[in-house]
Amino acid sequence: MTGAPGRAALWLRVSTSDQSATNQEPELLALAASRGLEVAEVYRLQGESAWSGSGGYRQALDAMLGDARRGRFEVLLVWALDRLSREGALATLQLVDKLGRAGVTVVSLHEPWTEAGGELRELLLAITAWVARMESQRRSERTKAGLERARAEGKRIGRPPGSKDRHRRRRSGYLRRWAKEGRG
Repeated sequence: MTGAPGRAALWLRVSTSDQSATNQEPELLALAASRGLEVAEVYRLQGESAWSGSGGYRQALDAMLGDARRGRFEVLLVWALDRLSREGALATLQLVDKLGRAGVTVVSLHEPWTEAGGELRELLLAITAWVARMESQRRSERTKAGLERARAEGKRIGRPPGSKDRHRRRRSGYLRRWAKEGRG
């Protein structure tokens, strides 16, 4: 990053509820301080809200992009690019591009090449995003294999018989359209 010190935002995200985003924060704060950046905002995603398909992730992402467009920060500091998105190369590139068009530079603590310019940066972003997506798919495959093994061993998967869902679920998107069409 070049130019005068400015404002930064931190994007802290972990994949499971067993992990803690507090592991990422001290090093990102130190990176901001070493560059003379004032931390204007911290976005924390942990547990279910951190999952790419969850409403919590989408809300945090929309809030961060809105703040970027409003000029609340010029630099987004991330632990690693796979913390931004696990949806693959295209989604990550689109997100970095949206931030770039809003005047925000994405800087990764563990991928210093994110500050490189030009086509090399685009290529490296695409490769990193692809690797993150493959890692996510492999984790999903391992989970499914573990569930299948447990079923084969006769273990019950899911809620105990008779338990009830105590949380009211929203009907949105596909389910809402289905209900409007009189199918649900």
